[in-house]
Amino acid sequence: MSEDFNMSMRKFLKQVGVTSQQAIEDAMRNAEGTSGKSFEAKMVLTIDGIELEHVVTGKIEGA
Repeated sequence: MSEDFNMSMRKFLKQVGVTSQQAIEDAMRNAEGTSGKSFEAKMVLTIDGIELEHVVTGKIEGA
């Protein structure tokens, strides 16, 4: 793979990680009664033009 591809992919994934963490933290902070609870999470990545749909699931523990 080309260096341009690698750099653009790393930049995109960094943006996804940082903005997703901020959104989750904000949602947990604004929600009531999250302490001690476990929440199912799902991230869906799609890329138009190459028919990609990638799903990641997991659990996030309340704060």
